[in-house]
Amino acid sequence: MDFLVQGFLTAIELLFSGDAETFSAVYATLAVSFNAIAVSLVLGLPLGFCLGHLEFKGKRPLRLLVDTGLALPTVFIGLVMYAFLTRQGPLGSLGLLFSLPGIAIGLTILALPIVIALSAAAVEGLDRELRVTLISLGVDRRQLFLSTVWEARHGILAAGLTAFGRVLTEVGIAMMVGGNIKWQTRTITTAIALETNKGEFAAGIALGLILLLIAFSVTLSVSFLRKRG
Repeated sequence: MDFLVQGFLTAIELLFSGDAETFSAVYATLAVSFNAIAVSLVLGLPLGFCLGHLEFKGKRPLRLLVDTGLALPTVFIGLVMYAFLTRQGPLGSLGLLFSLPGIAIGLTILALPIVIALSAAAVEGLDRELRVTLISLGVDRRQLFLSTVWEARHGILAAGLTAFGRVLTEVGIAMMVGGNIKWQTRTITTAIALETNKGEFAAGIALGLILLLIAFSVTLSVSFLRKRG
């Protein structure tokens, strides 16, 4: 139990002392996580709306594909990303390997199926008469989309929060695509893995507590927005 107490004390020290290495990992984590979630929401919400609201040929296979993406192994995403971004890969000329944008792209691939599937489920859970009522009121497609999204806002917020939690705590993609480079691509999760392998359990626990603090802050903010809504 001593190393747990020591980890808690170390976390407080790292936060209030302004440790540069720790805040570098925090910055990298927040940068890739928020960028991935932003892109996932921009792409995933319209796709989730269409998947949950419309009827079209091939919907069932597409829904099955999206649902399968919920269990996509992160190490597999990291492996595919590495193969594409390495110098011998088709996207090697972009220079995204071992960079924060490269990690963000991998995390977007991880988060996108979550946003699509859960937002589609949220739209499907709405009253079936909502669409008929809105159309009878003379709304256009844009107003229909916005009104439906507003009615499903709680489920969509849950989708975004679930996706954020997944990308925030991800290790495989950050390690394989980012390379865990100090001061550049080292995130909190890869730093925890490194410190634990070195036997620095107190430092690992301290970083874990910082990660929990970030997750709690985001959850609290989403809860506040839900109440305001």
